[in-house]
Amino acid sequence: MPDFIRPGRLFRVVGFNPSHRQLYLASEALAVDETTTRVEVYFGHVELMLLRPYYREGVHIRRATAEEFATLAERHRLAAEDAAYTWMLEPDGDSFVVSGTPSWREAEYALMGDREALYDASKPWPPDFPVESGSIG
Repeated sequence: MPDFIRPGRLFRVVGFNPSHRQLYLASEALAVDETTTRVEVYFGHVELMLLRPYYREGVHIRRATAEEFATLAERHRLAAEDAAYTWMLEPDGDSFVVSGTPSWREAEYALMGDREALYDASKPWPPDFPVESGSIG
């Protein structure tokens, strides 16, 4: 999947583990936006990030264009080889993450039972309920 697009959903930063360089974003099932699934996005090997705590209009995660990367490289002294690992989080925003290839998981919230997160290393994967997943880029 080249891009990961979930418009109209509230996403928030739900975790960052600096010792493991892991970043997690999540969107809960909400009655206000009539969603029934939980969506999580995982970034591993995070080198640099500029984030908002919330993405009220959803996310559009994609590789930075050459022009976007040139601007970010100049501002943040990124190496040329970081271009393949620079991910924009909004269609026209400034949020970005330099990391390994992001992945995502999505499942019906009602089926998750006592599981609080889809990226939970203490729980078996894949779970015993239907789930969609993939990589971005």
